[in-house]
This record gives sequence, C-alpha cells and structure tokens, in this order.
Amino acid sequence: MTHPKPAGRGRMKLAARCRVATEAPAFGMVVFCAILFNAALMGVETYSGLAEEYRLVLQGAENCCLALFTLEMLLRVGACADRPKAFFRDPWNLFDLAVVASAFIPLVRENTTLLRLLRLARVLRTARFLPHLRILLIAVGRSLPGTASFLFVGALVLYVYAMVGWVCFAESDPGHYGSVGRAMLTLFLLTTLDGLTDAVRAGLQISRLSIIYYASYALLASFVLVNVLIGVVLNSLDEAREMEDEANRAPAPDTDPDVRARIATARRALDEIEASLPLAVERPERQLEASHTGA
Repeated sequence: MTHPKPAGRGRMKLAARCRVATEAPAFGMVVFCAILFNAALMGVETYSGLAEEYRLVLQGAENCCLALFTLEMLLRVGACADRPKAFFRDPWNLFDLAVVASAFIPLVRENTTLLRLLRLARVLRTARFLPHLRILLIAVGRSLPGTASFLFVGALVLYVYAMVGWVCFAESDPGHYGSVGRAMLTLFLLTTLDGLTDAVRAGLQISRLSIIYYASYALLASFVLVNVLIGVVLNSLDEAREMEDEANRAPAPDTDPDVRARIATARRALDEIEASLPLAVERPERQLEASHTGA
C-alpha cells in the first residue's frame, strides 16, 4: 500500500494559515451576510427606477461581493494546499467554485439573463452555513430516484382515470373531459381536493355512478399516492441526517490521508535526527579516551 507523498513545508504553512481563517466563526458569518446582501441587490435591481438611478452604486456593490466571494474561494483552496484532493471531494466546494468562477467567463458576463441566474444560484450557497437547510437539500437530492418512480405511477393513474372520464363524461361535459388532455388537467387540479365538491355535483347530474369514479380517484391520488411521496421524502431525510452525522464525525487516524501524511513527515524528521546523532555522540567518546590517555 502506497502512502500519499507528504506536502512541502511551504504548502503546509499556507494551508495552516488559510485553515485558521476559514474555520473562524466570523469567516462564515461574513460570507453568509455577503450572500444575503447580494440577494438583496438582485431584488433592488428589479425596480427600474432605483436600478437606473443607483446603477453605479449597485454595480460597485456587486463587484465588491464578487471580490469577497473570490477571496473566500482562494482561502478555501489555500486551506487544502497540503491535501488538494480533499477540496474536490467536497461537493459544496465544487458548487461554490463553479458559481464564482462562472462570473469571470466572458460569455456569461455578456449574457445578462444567464448572469442573473448564476447570481441567483449564489443564494443556494447559504445551505453551506445552515446545517438544517443543507440536510433538507441533501434529502431532496436523495429522494429524486424515488420521486421519479412516484411520478411515473402518478402519471399512469392520472392517464387511466382521464381515459375513463373521457369515455363517461366527454359528451356531457366537453369543457373538462372533451379530450384526454383536458381530462388529465381536470383530474390533476382535483388532486388537491379543491373543487371536488363542484365536480361531484356536476357528475351526479350525469350519472349516479360518477360518485364511485371521483371517490376512488380522491382516495388513490390525494391520500395513497401523496402519503407514499411523503414517506419517500421522510426516508431520504433520515438518510441525509445520517450522512451529515457521519461527515461531522472525526475520521479514524488510520484512514485519514492528512494524518498519514503528517505521520510520514514526522518519520522523515526522526530519521534526520537519528542520522545526526552519531556526530553528537562521537565527541564525548573522544573526550573520554583523551582523559584516559592523559591519566
């Protein structure tokens, strides 16, 4: 098994100094406030009168925010100077780097719409400083596969009921069931049970069996499927909380690459000390021999 090559002393000093800055509570608070201030600037720019009157002030404030975010990324990169791979293993570092670096791309800076969207993406960086929000975002990401399956089942149920509604109510209620598309839209709006009472009353004027149609759809779509979706999200939330707890735990000494690199550096220093020991021990031995000879 090959151990990673220990970083040089210069990089280790740089990483130590940058790490002191990035791990300080004030550092995170300043960046968090800058993100909120940048979001407020975007809100002010939506008012055409203010944006035109204070255009230079807003532009200067935006440049200051960009400079602060750039300094933040440089400090975070410097904090991982002794272990560069650790920087790229953190997905939040990659996201922050992509958002900040994109502001310097000429094509992006010339496109006002794209630049505003990327500036808006900076608001998502607040999750880095809010653990509970970070857990929720991770839970949403982990629930996407289960949500995709849920959407497929929901679309299948919606299509089947839309076809049944088109067959039964197309002639009597063409405004809502005149085509399968209109029927699916009508049923999708009924998923929240809003307007279900009016739909049932209109259906009873057509056929008494319509109560079975609407009742079964309401039970299946509004209760069963929605509860399944809630279960998927809650399960993903538990997994995200466990992942966050594991990430916050200190890594084992034998598995942390940084610890192994420091141990290797300490071993090299010990080897150098041991190599210089015979020179220091040789002088007392010569003095002892000289004293015996003189005696």
